[in-house]
Amino acid sequence: MTRSIIDPITRIEGHLRVEMEVTDGVVSDAWVSGGCFRGMELVVQNRTPEDAAQIVERICGVCPVSHAHASSIAAEKAYGITISNNARLVRNLIEGAQFLHSHILWFYNLCALDYVNPLNALEADVASTYDLAQQLGTSMDTDFKLLKEKLERFAANGQLSIFSGNWFDCDNGEGYKLPAEANLICTAHYLEALKMQARASEIAALIGGKMPHVMTLIPGGTAFVPTEGKLDDLWAMACEIYDWVSTTMIQDTLALAPFYPDALKFGKGCGRYIAWGVFEGPGWPYGGDYTEQMINRYLPMGVLDEDLNVSNVQESLITEYMGHSWYEGDATYESPYFVTDPEFSEYNVEDRYTWVKCPAYDGKPMEAGGFARILAAYKRGVPFIVENVDKMLVALGAKPGELSALQSTLGRTATRQIETLYIAGLMKEWTLELMEAIKGGDSEYFRDPVTTTGEGTGFWEAPRGALYHSEKVTNRNIDGYQIIIPSTWNLAPLNAEGVHGPMEQALIGNPVEDIDMPINALRTVHSFDPCTACAVHITEPKTGKTFKTVTSPWGVK
Repeated sequence: MTRSIIDPITRIEGHLRVEMEVTDGVVSDAWVSGGCFRGMELVVQNRTPEDAAQIVERICGVCPVSHAHASSIAAEKAYGITISNNARLVRNLIEGAQFLHSHILWFYNLCALDYVNPLNALEADVASTYDLAQQLGTSMDTDFKLLKEKLERFAANGQLSIFSGNWFDCDNGEGYKLPAEANLICTAHYLEALKMQARASEIAALIGGKMPHVMTLIPGGTAFVPTEGKLDDLWAMACEIYDWVSTTMIQDTLALAPFYPDALKFGKGCGRYIAWGVFEGPGWPYGGDYTEQMINRYLPMGVLDEDLNVSNVQESLITEYMGHSWYEGDATYESPYFVTDPEFSEYNVEDRYTWVKCPAYDGKPMEAGGFARILAAYKRGVPFIVENVDKMLVALGAKPGELSALQSTLGRTATRQIETLYIAGLMKEWTLELMEAIKGGDSEYFRDPVTTTGEGTGFWEAPRGALYHSEKVTNRNIDGYQIIIPSTWNLAPLNAEGVHGPMEQALIGNPVEDIDMPINALRTVHSFDPCTACAVHITEPKTGKTFKTVTSPWGVK
């Protein structure tokens, strides 16, 4: 048996194992295994909802705001609170800052190195680089001549730092297809992205007191009371991010597409999508109707079937199956009465192989994430999304409205940049709205509970997709708490009927040119932006070749 070791597979947060069987150069079966148990539901038991909103942020350092937000919404439903308009704007701004940080980080610093080889930029002609950037309509703020000289010194030093350990030589050097000039442009933007994501976190820290794990997003509204001086700072940073995003992200994505056309042909996944909606919309508070509230969010709620027909969410249709996960029993639980009883046995793809539960909607696996939000917003007729998705479709050689053309690894990757530009523009709008509210004398940011006993569910979105927090409260004490995070939907294992989860389905059918470095599989995994770290194991029965990472939470070598 031949074995190749990647230690570690980088650019994903957490612990993830992807095992694939390859037949005739194509993935024929796949199993995705999350190797980390957190059990945060057990930590918040018998605490107050106010405590829970702070504690659940610790689930993740990349998207903590979303967890605080979903938890606070659940508490507000239980408490009978409708937050004020000022609180809506402040919470949209802090959530938007986190989304911008996460999207910029994901595209440039986590995902782009599956397509961009900075070392190939050493062959770039600087004059041609400027010509290409102008042709693409992308940012030329970087001194490309100076950057190339820095890269030359960097490469000569032999210590590749953040560019080491990648798969630049996969497929016998043919896996990376960008011309040298495009590599130089994207490398420039990779480095600029480090500053822009930091600037987005600076906004979150300005509003939240610190970042990650903000302190001001609380049940009842916000503890942040803006001043004109702070809003001036926020406005300057929001404008800086918008100006950069508007001249880079969509343009760079479309620059990649012609060189990786096959990435539009694989990675579809299950073809069904969920988005709970995010960023509370104007016209607040919609008479207290939760469904109307979710539909009127700037990125609205939507459940999409195989034909991309959109419908409203019904909480009673959400279930979790345990039969292939490391929990007690093999029952299927219905919302909101989920159970978290961990019971590790062994890693066995024929039985149990992951800490990730198996959520379903109406009995079927569903994909969550930026692509799901874009599809829901398109079907709900959000003007900015419809206009820019149609533009992208035409640029990719499809027809306006031909959404099925985007159901792929590259389509999932590309559409998230449209969302980034949309949010960057909204950040400016919300800042101006808050400025006007302050000038008008509106000073309400927090409301007290109406009751201290009740139940509530927070349907919200993290950057990676649909986020669900549900709690039962008695006299301000949490009796029960459950969470379904986006990556739980996407990394779901086999269900009771033997149907694969969304990422497993997306991996099946991926072409594999290099058994030791299956770059297309890595591109597909990164397109979901899972909040886990990757370990990939491939077997090819015809040759007996095997690929497996050396690092594993199960001690497998």
